[in-house]
Amino acid sequence: MFVESGRTKLHYQVYGRGPRPVLAFHGYGQSESHWRHVAGLLGEQVTVYAFDLFYHGRSRLAKADAPIRKKRLAELLTQFLTEQGIDQFGLLAFSMGAKFALTLVEAMPERVAHLWLVAPDGIRTQFWYSLATYPPWMRGVLGRAVLRPQRLLRLIDALGQRRIVDSGLVRFAQWQLDSREKRLRVYRSWTGFRHLTFDTRRLARLLNQRPTPITFFLGKHDRVIPHAGLREFIGSLQAAHTVLLDAGHGGLLYDVAAYLRRHPEELRGAA
Repeated sequence: MFVESGRTKLHYQVYGRGPRPVLAFHGYGQSESHWRHVAGLLGEQVTVYAFDLFYHGRSRLAKADAPIRKKRLAELLTQFLTEQGIDQFGLLAFSMGAKFALTLVEAMPERVAHLWLVAPDGIRTQFWYSLATYPPWMRGVLGRAVLRPQRLLRLIDALGQRRIVDSGLVRFAQWQLDSREKRLRVYRSWTGFRHLTFDTRRLARLLNQRPTPITFFLGKHDRVIPHAGLREFIGSLQAAHTVLLDAGHGGLLYDVAAYLRRHPEELRGAA
């Protein structure tokens, strides 16, 4: 199924038939299908609407190389909510998908019943992400690396050898750049979502108004979205709960699913 506006198409899949809707947004390099197993753990009271992020799965922007802004993304998601007749809803997001979820928090905080954020991106800007997306010259480097990646890969390897960048991040970057398709997706995702940034103080005010219950699932060994970088924001929230798992970033969703099998009340209670 799609939310369509002109030539822009935002694809989603529905899991479950319960009365309580949850909008789910996957992480970089994934698709809506990554939520299938987690959706099955939420219980019969929940319907999960799992979206493909742009540049992933079957979602398409009318202008693939034009960065999307929060206002436009909020308009598309508002259109979806209207078409489905949804008023209150929950949000479930992993990594880059948190940028979509937090856009809805900013646009309509009074309609968000709860949030489940798994290693969320968009709360604290990572230095290397800023370097890659904000200076025009660096975007040029990334663009050229789509076809000729050798120079960028040598730079990443050198930064790892000199311990300027964590070795886990180096391996993650090398894996994401090992094919032309992956490099193009990196370039388009990093540049295409560069306007999806957030004022954390404003977010905290919006979430504390009711307050909105939030559960964070974080990995102890996550070097992409480290726990330490989120502590200040989590501490500013009145209804936040953190689950710290013995995991890194890439396989964190599997560890979350395993945790939920042992502790189903974490999500069912909030739903």
